[in-house]
Amino acid sequence: MDFELTEQQRLFRDGVRAFVEKEVAPFAALWDREHRFPVELMPKLGAAGLLAVQSPESTGGTGAGPIEYSLAITELARACASTSVTVAVTNLCSDVIRKFGNDAQKQRFIPRLASGEAVAGSFCLSEPHCGSDAAALRTHARRDGGDYIINGSKNWITNGGHAGVYIVMATVNRELGPKGICAFIVEKRTPGLITGKEERKMGLRASNTVSLAFEDMRVPAENLLGREGDGFRIALASLDGGRIGVASQSVGIAEAAQAAAIRYARDRKAFGEPIANFQAIQWMIADNQVDIETSRFLALRAAWLSANGKPFSREAAMAKVAASEAANRVVNRAVQIHGGYGYIGEFPVERYFRDAKVTTIYEGSSEIQRIVISREVIQGSRA
Repeated sequence: MDFELTEQQRLFRDGVRAFVEKEVAPFAALWDREHRFPVELMPKLGAAGLLAVQSPESTGGTGAGPIEYSLAITELARACASTSVTVAVTNLCSDVIRKFGNDAQKQRFIPRLASGEAVAGSFCLSEPHCGSDAAALRTHARRDGGDYIINGSKNWITNGGHAGVYIVMATVNRELGPKGICAFIVEKRTPGLITGKEERKMGLRASNTVSLAFEDMRVPAENLLGREGDGFRIALASLDGGRIGVASQSVGIAEAAQAAAIRYARDRKAFGEPIANFQAIQWMIADNQVDIETSRFLALRAAWLSANGKPFSREAAMAKVAASEAANRVVNRAVQIHGGYGYIGEFPVERYFRDAKVTTIYEGSSEIQRIVISREVIQGSRA
């Protein structure tokens, strides 16, 4: 792997950074305080090419690859982790349709996601009784002529209150286990699609998270992705890419916390000199940088493998667990460097601290990542 970005990748990253500094960073703290999903930002994100980064231009996407996607999520998370997860899940939906949809589905749905016309996308897998054990989902789909009738519920659905396009996992036969699971494209305002209350979260407060209920929701059979029984395979493949997104988000949060800690350490004086001169502070900043650089390389390695068509499930899991746990260490040190000021909302590290925690939980908890990694290592399928 070449550790240097190409000129095109650097230009892409710099373009995202400029957009973020203008359209996202100035408002992130306000959105967080108000628990407000910034609907007005979504068309701007679409125009900037950030809602379907890996989809081809023929369907309205940007036509870039996994490395550019990783860079984009990192830049967004440096300013606003909430926006980064909104964008990541919308990209997840466009990627699912890009990889597994037929031509008609691609032409119908990806342009709406890419432009922001659909506002956002939602990936609906977790249920109240099962998160990590996705194969145990109970949401049921029954074929009825040219439609499927879906009943059930979903939990922790990012963008669920605003999305125009949902990817919904449901089983046609619970006795078949994973082999009975299907993936459906569901549009907003479909009769029987009921949005529950918005969750009031510790962090990511400007990201919308809701529960969903499906009551005799009728979905056209033409909205089935792939064939019956393909849903579990689609979900697992999608989660691998999603873990690169969370690793990249974690890098961005950690970078923001490190920058804030350095600024504060230079400005804050104690005993007549900046606290940046004290070894205790210097060592925390050094440890932060080691964590950040390690996480960045792991995330970009997984993205590079994906871009080159190589297996990357293990590497995505390694990047996700390492970067998410590193981000939590970094923000904890950043708060410590700020002292009491790190504990109040007037300083951004308080927000970074809250935002970082969930990265060890969603898209597969740290415990699940360790299961994925250990299975591949023990089986010895690759060196």
